[in-house]
Parts: sequence; structure tokens; C-alpha cells
Amino acid sequence: MVKFVVVLYRRPDVPTERFEAILRGEHGAMAEQLPGLRRYVQNRVAPDPTRKHPGWDAVVELYWDDVASMEAAWASPAGKRATDHLTKFVDLSRTTWSIVQEEVRR
Repeated sequence: MVKFVVVLYRRPDVPTERFEAILRGEHGAMAEQLPGLRRYVQNRVAPDPTRKHPGWDAVVELYWDDVASMEAAWASPAGKRATDHLTKFVDLSRTTWSIVQEEVRR
């Protein structure tokens, strides 16, 4: 299994509520159409008066069987459409992504 993590920063001109609505709604629906996608998780920053905001707005986890399946998904029309859609609400100059190795300890 391959896990791909994206750390999303919203565009400064997009209010938080709008960013979350786009991510949950239209963008989430696009991501769910990626070929071979096994699991898709959105982690959005929750209000917490006891902690400073982390600076990023969401962390997304996408899972495929292998790297070849993942790369094929990104190269597909659905992958290109979802990637292009990010420009509507995400600050791509700050957003980062990577394949990660997950180690569950407990």
C-alpha cells in the first residue's frame, strides 16, 4: 500500500469556511474519482482555543496499491482535473506533498 500525504494551505483570498466547503464538497468528490484510489481521508484543522493554529489548513491522505497505480491516477483525466481544481482554493506555492511511510505504534 502506498500512502500519499498532501499538506494544504488555503489561498489568502479564500475564507476558511469557503476553503472547507470546497474541500469537503466539489474537490472531495473529484478525489474520490481517482482511478485505483483505495482510501481517501481529509484532516481539517478544528477550532481549538487552547492551541495556536498550525498554519496549514488541511492534511489529505490518499492510498493506492502501489506507486504505479498512484502515478497512473495522477496522469489520468480525473487526476489532472483534481490537480487543476486546487488552484481555485489552495495556495500551491506553500502546499507540499509526499509519499510517506506509515508506522502504527499503538
